Amino acid sequence: MEIGQNASADKPALRTRNILPHRRASQTIEFVLDGSRYQMTVGSFPDGSVGEIFLNADRADSLLDVLASDAAILASLALQYGCPLDAILHAVKRDGRGVPASPIGAALDRITP
Repeated sequence: MEIGQNASADKPALRTRNILPHRRASQTIEFVLDGSRYQMTVGSFPDGSVGEIFLNADRADSLLDVLASDAAILASLALQYGCPLDAILHAVKRDGRGVPASPIGAALDRITP
């Protein structure tokens, strides 16, 4: 067995992805962080819980835009596989005042009740 490879008995059970319906409620929010403008669209499950996030920076296809978009995709997948939004919020890096240090952290803070 190679490093990082699990024996079949050690493999965790796969979770089922909870995919959102084709038509769903959504909300679009714009905000500024460190001088850059962002646009976020949040899609919700029928019960109102957050199920997907799209996040884009004002400079299309810039490194910042790509990183923000990729972070939103990862957060969306985590939510769809059952990770609570609070757990993601707790995991993002924050500064000494408790303010999110990243665009995805700032975006998630804006949708938290």
